[in-house]
Amino acid sequence: MNKQERRLVMDELASSEARLLELVRGLSEEQWSFRETPERWSIADNIEHLVVFEGFIRSAIAKTLEGAAEPEKKAEVGAKEPFVLGIASGRRNKLIAREGVRPTGRWPDRNELVSELQKTRAVTVAFVAQTEAKLRDHFFPHISLGDLDCYQWLVVLGQHSTRHTFQIEEIKADPAFPAS
Repeated sequence: MNKQERRLVMDELASSEARLLELVRGLSEEQWSFRETPERWSIADNIEHLVVFEGFIRSAIAKTLEGAAEPEKKAEVGAKEPFVLGIASGRRNKLIAREGVRPTGRWPDRNELVSELQKTRAVTVAFVAQTEAKLRDHFFPHISLGDLDCYQWLVVLGQHSTRHTFQIEEIKADPAFPAS
């Protein structure tokens, strides 16, 4: 990962975390658990999903980096860069989360959940700041985009968080969202 790539990922991670924390600050319990409809996620569900998804992706990156490099995939995967960078803004295309990263109420205390979000993000940021791994030579599949390289997966983490900030903003804009 070159300096520009590292800066892009660090900026995505920092800005999405700051926005998430701003959006959840001062919410009541009723607001925290409000659902627009029974099948939609609450703000708490979104935050839990982000924590679990980020840990899952970091583990997948670590495991992938233990394997052999596959530089022959670079050209095919490089063409997906615009899609990776547009994940946050592509909210029209609904994505279905894998079963293992769906919210289940793992952190019922909202302060603990927000703290877990911050700890999880700190681990990711430390990895991005320190890694010298050849992220562009190692790949694993995205549920809808197919193979992405490990650098692109780090970009996905920031984009994914931003995508969920938009979802939280939609929840808060719902006419039935509880008043503070």
